[in-house]
Amino acid sequence: MTEQNPQNTTYRLLKFISRQPIQFSRFIAKALAGLVNALKISKTSETIRLNLNIALPELSDEQREQITAQAIRNELMSYFEFFSIWGSSNEKNLSRIHQIHGEQYFYDAFAENKGLVLVVPHFGTWEIMNAWFAQHTKMTIMYKPVKNQTADAFVRNARSREQAHLVPTDETGVRQIFKALKQGGTTVILPDHTPHVGGEMIPYFGVPLATSNLSAKLIQKTKAKALFVYAIRNEHDGFDMHIEPMDEAIYQGTANHGSSVIFDALENLIRKYPAHYHWSYKRFKASPATDNIYHLPMSEAIALAQKVREEAKTQNSALNSMVNEETMAAPVR
Repeated sequence: MTEQNPQNTTYRLLKFISRQPIQFSRFIAKALAGLVNALKISKTSETIRLNLNIALPELSDEQREQITAQAIRNELMSYFEFFSIWGSSNEKNLSRIHQIHGEQYFYDAFAENKGLVLVVPHFGTWEIMNAWFAQHTKMTIMYKPVKNQTADAFVRNARSREQAHLVPTDETGVRQIFKALKQGGTTVILPDHTPHVGGEMIPYFGVPLATSNLSAKLIQKTKAKALFVYAIRNEHDGFDMHIEPMDEAIYQGTANHGSSVIFDALENLIRKYPAHYHWSYKRFKASPATDNIYHLPMSEAIALAQKVREEAKTQNSALNSMVNEETMAAPVR
């Protein structure tokens, strides 16, 4: 009797799931979300609640509870949709994009042939957008291999259909992206993650957190055009894409300033559609002052975040006052 390879079995299972109608994926995700929300069995729920309390303290407890339930459902739906997207042809995925808001911004930026940086937050179902952009431009994308080799092969096969050039998440990959942008190519950067090492302390909802400045550096050093893009599912078994220009301030100043411009755009988007952001990421621990925040009782964690936010606000106010005083005291030439 021939012994079955577990990896082959896993791959076939992934292929089977990915070939199901996207309505089926959404149905399963909704059912799982209903179970999680009803029984409150997931630690992820607590992470989402804490993140919402820190980021959106102006909301009522009732509002945050509603967003938590919706965010769990939406995030699970996104993950199941990813499988459907990865297992489908580009033509099928293109047919799932029903509307594109701001399409002309892409055409105008692409026509300048200066390279294009797509700033894509962990929001909605971002994977669906690759098929649309790939039909217009060659993509160079940083890719961190999935730990499971079978799942990694599955995702890589999906990327190969989009003809994306995958580069490692290290200095070698960064150099390849710089080269691609200089040649008028396109890259995708997800800015709202914590770097493995180092990073600059950039305020995120007022809380300074270790942040990679890669997006801003790519834009400022290569003079590439920057667009803020995201996709939200609609009620017709498809998605609506949104393409928005970045604030012109991103092309000037320091990399830290550029990152702040990106975070401003992200925060505005989250406030507009809070239930579609992927809140399960433990972003607020990316600081020596808050590295233990997800292990504290909820009330203590919220108080700590508020304390760090107030200290940062006071420090920034003092710094701005000092700069203004120096500017006023400078001799006129």
